[in-house]
Amino acid sequence: MKNIVVLVSGGGTNLQALIDAEKRGEIKGGKITCVISSKEGAYALERAAQNGIKGIVLPRKDYADSHEYSKAMLETLQAENADIIVYAGFMTILDEQVCRAYPYKMVNVHPALIPSFCGKGYYGLKVHEEALARGVKVTGATVHFVTEVCDGGPIILQKAVEIQNGDTPEILQRRVMEQAEWKILPKAVSLLCEDKIRIENGVAYAEE
Repeated sequence: MKNIVVLVSGGGTNLQALIDAEKRGEIKGGKITCVISSKEGAYALERAAQNGIKGIVLPRKDYADSHEYSKAMLETLQAENADIIVYAGFMTILDEQVCRAYPYKMVNVHPALIPSFCGKGYYGLKVHEEALARGVKVTGATVHFVTEVCDGGPIILQKAVEIQNGDTPEILQRRVMEQAEWKILPKAVSLLCEDKIRIENGVAYAEE
């Protein structure tokens, strides 16, 4: 049984999706053992506490730079015996020392169909604002491995979501979460825990 550590910064809706999926028996071969927040008072920590999951606060503001914060995060992950690490609304950039320590063991969910609307600066509502501004007809979510390149790791799963007339960024954000993020993130985590993802030439292949 692999130890899943979830990194958060805010409300924790994706964390809740993972917790709910685990309770339904949909995450095979793994268990959420710890939630680490980059901010004090994040509601995600309350969700963890309500479900008997250990919560740790590692405030980004307490560290001088990304390197020092990443070093502290790596030490914390190692202390928690992390096998799989999930970014679930984690808004802090970690440097290469973390992903190099956990190659193809760290995943992130991004609220667009990568390579659209991704990379530095594309997070939260900004992604959906840009999708609407460009007039795309289909958006969605992507679960990908975390590498040194922001949103650049191999894609594990994607799910499309239609954009509807009258959508606001907030309405679209909610639809993408409900129809895509909350479905494919637990599925990808389960595949990873079951060792059902292989990498060939930088491309991830999932055994369904």
